[in-house]
Amino acid sequence: MAEDLLRYDILVQDALRGAVKKILAEVARTGLPGDHHFYIAFDTTAPGVRISSRIRERYPSEMTIVLQHQFWDLAIGEHAFEVGLSFGGVPEKLLIPFSAIKGFFDPSVQFALEFEPGKTAEELPEDLLEAVGELADVEASAARDLVRDADKAPAANKTPRKSKRDAAPTKADVAKGEKEATPKASEAGGEVVSLDAFRKKT
Repeated sequence: MAEDLLRYDILVQDALRGAVKKILAEVARTGLPGDHHFYIAFDTTAPGVRISSRIRERYPSEMTIVLQHQFWDLAIGEHAFEVGLSFGGVPEKLLIPFSAIKGFFDPSVQFALEFEPGKTAEELPEDLLEAVGELADVEASAARDLVRDADKAPAANKTPRKSKRDAAPTKADVAKGEKEATPKASEAGGEVVSLDAFRKKT
C-alpha cells in the first residue's frame, strides 16, 4: 500500500475539530438551542490546557465537562476555547485547546465525535495564553461596540417617514427604536457536573 503523503487522517481530524469550533461559536453567540447539550472530553496534560491545580489533581490525565444548564464567558479563539463552569459549587475558568479534545458528544441527538489528541495540521501558537488574552480583548471590544451601536441606533434611524405630511419620527417611534436596539441578556441556571471519563454512546 502506498504511503499517505497527504495525511488524510490529519486533514479529517482538523475538519472535525473545525466543526466543534463552529458549534461552540454558535452557542457562544445564541445559547444552546432546544435540548442540545454537550459532553466534551479532553486531555488535561495536553499543551496549552489551563485548569486550576485543584481540578488537575482530581483529573490528572483526562476529564469531561458538560455544557448544559450553567456555564458562562464562553469565548472561542482560533486554537482554543475558554469557559466558566461550576465544580461542586466552586466557579472555575478553563482554557481548552481544540487539539486537546478527545471526544465531543451531544446526547440529545446521539451525535458523537472522537479525536486523537494532538493530531492536528497546525502547531499551537508559542504563547497560547497570550492568544486567548487577545481573544478576551476582542470580545470586550465587540461588547463595547454593541453598546455604542445600541446608543446610536435612534440617531441612525432618522430617515423621514413617507406620509402625506412627510412627518419626522415621533417620540414613541424613537423609544421603540431604543427598545429594539437594546440586546436581551440571556439567563443560565442549574449546575454543571464534571465526569471522570467520556464514553461514546451508541
